[in-house]
Amino acid sequence: MPLPCVCLQGDNDPVDVVEIGSSTLKMGGVYKVKPLGVYAMIDDGELDWKVIAIAADDPKASKVNDVADVEKEFPGELQKIMEWFRDYKIPDGKPANSYGYNNECKDKAFTMHVIKETHEAYVHLKSGQRANDEDLSLI
Repeated sequence: MPLPCVCLQGDNDPVDVVEIGSSTLKMGGVYKVKPLGVYAMIDDGELDWKVIAIAADDPKASKVNDVADVEKEFPGELQKIMEWFRDYKIPDGKPANSYGYNNECKDKAFTMHVIKETHEAYVHLKSGQRANDEDLSLI
């Protein structure tokens, strides 16, 4: 099932994952997570997916299974994440970022399609089925 279009090219970066659990995880670390939702952030005219997830071993992981559960277990967290990514470049004199889908954090089913599509794009790039015209790192 193709995703509804926000009609923008991606930023050619891997998806960003924001882990919302109880522990502080190492930035750039590799962890088993449970995807819950996704924001379609628009940064400099490019689509930049922000996946909301919880560590699979987090004490609250069994209580959150979709984006609707996040507000119940982590009140206000989605709004804080959306505002932070919207505003973090403003101190550098850049404009605020915006979001597709009316600023909505899309549900888990939508998120899994985003992950699948972005993974397929990466596999095609790494295998040579898609040209690496921008000298993207494939590590």
